[in-house]
Amino acid sequence: MTTPQLIEQIRLKKSFLCIGLDVDLSKIPEHLLKEEDPIFAFNKAIIDATHQLCVAYKPNTAFYEAYGLKGWKSLERTIQYLNQKHPEIFTIADAKRGDIGNTSSMYAKAFFEDLGFDSVTVAPYMGKDSVEPFLEFKEKHTILLALTSNEGAFDFQTKTIDGKEVYKHVLETSKTWKNSENLMYVVGATKAEYLADIRSIIPNSFLLVPGVGAQGGNLQDVCKYGMNNSVGLLINSSRGIIYASNGKDFAEVSAEKARELQQEMATILDVY
Repeated sequence: MTTPQLIEQIRLKKSFLCIGLDVDLSKIPEHLLKEEDPIFAFNKAIIDATHQLCVAYKPNTAFYEAYGLKGWKSLERTIQYLNQKHPEIFTIADAKRGDIGNTSSMYAKAFFEDLGFDSVTVAPYMGKDSVEPFLEFKEKHTILLALTSNEGAFDFQTKTIDGKEVYKHVLETSKTWKNSENLMYVVGATKAEYLADIRSIIPNSFLLVPGVGAQGGNLQDVCKYGMNNSVGLLINSSRGIIYASNGKDFAEVSAEKARELQQEMATILDVY
């Protein structure tokens, strides 16, 4: 999916919501455990109930890898279902990969070619040659971890080197990499006060923003400081939507929670 196509979907649906499909078998409704593939059954029900309210889905691959080959197959079935039934949806493999060039090329092939994701999250710690193999793929996006929402983000990302925080070095350096127009960036919603500085460095890039809802991030603050002329935001919510109910009504309740966020986004877009 191209960036203009993503922007078109945001305008059409009046939503910049991304739903995280982080499936924990201990948290899904008990009746689904009788299914041949409980993870896919859960994801399919969530997707069927919410696809008109969001523009992206983000499976965190750890929640699938934890179940071995069966989990990986569930991930494959989920992305195939999305690509076949809802090709207008932007898909994110939240895999946080990043390694030396040859290895990164294989990671990129796995997620972009074999599985067919539109994007993948990548850690920048190993630098240029660990990221550029992902950027080589046409009409695919690499989502670089810039300033994350976890407590440990302050261990390194906000440390100052030569008078500038490390995350700013990451942002500025990444702009010099080949095919950097294919970059998006992860910026945690709990770091909303940093967004103005981030936008001064990457004014036109899309930001994937986790942390709204369960982690305490504020949507209004994120939009105030993070929106650009093309909206430029994908706001992720996972637990607050997919685990809103563990009963047989889980899909309907998840849609209600997604609709609450979508309507708040629509109001913001109308004013914006």
